[in-house]
Amino acid sequence: MTVSPDIDGVRVITCTGEFDQDTLEPLRQAVAGALADPVRTIVLDVSRITFVDSSMLNELIRLWRTGRPMVLAGPLNPQMARLLELTSADQLFTIVDSVEAALTL
Repeated sequence: MTVSPDIDGVRVITCTGEFDQDTLEPLRQAVAGALADPVRTIVLDVSRITFVDSSMLNELIRLWRTGRPMVLAGPLNPQMARLLELTSADQLFTIVDSVEAALTL
């Protein structure tokens, strides 16, 4: 998990590896920091995620419910894309192909 310096009010959080209930704490801390700061948009770079389960989905929905603009920057791995599609959660999130694309929104 890495947090990049803000760029014009946008905070990029890069997620790497597997995300399940046992590995979500660094993401929760990074998101809490972004929510506490006056960032305009949170970009989650999910292109390096290798596995997600419903715990990660719940965390994404929790973040979405805060009302803070959020973008998922991919490309999404097939398993994550399928999870979002099966649950219709892909309709909740702005999903783009790269961090660079997210920064132009």
